[in-house]
Amino acid sequence: MLYRRERGFLDGVLPFIRDAIEAGQPTLVMVSAESIELLREALGGDPDGVQFADMGQVGANPARIIPAWRRFLDEHADAERPLRGVGEPICATSTAPELVECQRHEALLNLAFAHVGDFELLCPYDLEALDGKVIAEAERSHPLLVEGGRERASYRYRGLEAIAAPFDAPLPAAPIGASEFSFDAATLGELRELIRRFGRHAEVDGQAIENLVTCVNELATNSVRHGGGRGTAKFWQEHDVLVCEIRDQGKVSAPLAGRIEPQTRDTRGRGLWLANQLCDLIQIRSVPEGTQARAHVVVA
Repeated sequence: MLYRRERGFLDGVLPFIRDAIEAGQPTLVMVSAESIELLREALGGDPDGVQFADMGQVGANPARIIPAWRRFLDEHADAERPLRGVGEPICATSTAPELVECQRHEALLNLAFAHVGDFELLCPYDLEALDGKVIAEAERSHPLLVEGGRERASYRYRGLEAIAAPFDAPLPAAPIGASEFSFDAATLGELRELIRRFGRHAEVDGQAIENLVTCVNELATNSVRHGGGRGTAKFWQEHDVLVCEIRDQGKVSAPLAGRIEPQTRDTRGRGLWLANQLCDLIQIRSVPEGTQARAHVVVA
């Protein structure tokens, strides 16, 4: 849904929600805290069947959004009614890494719910707050566009085959001077201690340091098990963000890796899943030379 300013947002989203209320269709609305207040004021509170979730919390790491939609679908699996959702993860203040991962998330929604016939999801985009390149990318990741109440097909839509391909857009190079460490199974403990000291030097609080250490350990363990038995770690600080990158010779062919919660007895995908729960942002790329996994942690 392409809109302009607060009035355009309400004019597009309110009818979508009200139609769901009238039809008895459970609806989850994941937007900013400010937008939630606007909607609650217009709706007179929290109508029956409508749930609100602050996208600033749920989508702090965009890889956590699809699991949130899955939980919503699972909660209403026995209702045998169509479901609706509203999700707006992209805002004008998104950093460059956050933006590209949000855009990847928006594309993957098509794949994650390709076989869910009774789920209608509206994705608002602010034409005035967002760059034209962001809007063009939205047209490539969404099969249908709505503007001013009129729906049309997007001629730019890539299609599921392109969306399901491994994400190989290269990440920016690590800065000159980034610390580097080559590891294998025997040196994972040394890597953990290096990351721990790195976090302490940046004056990150204790729990955030341990989250980062666990995250990097999971990614490095994946390299040992599935990426040729060894890998290279690089770590550096960008303003208020600590960044740790793991490279190996493996390939990640599953586009939804890290976005599907592993079952109790299933260890496949657990490392990437856990990394996404612990860090503020995880970026995965499968490039010709292997795989890059980059973890971001904001310094509080």
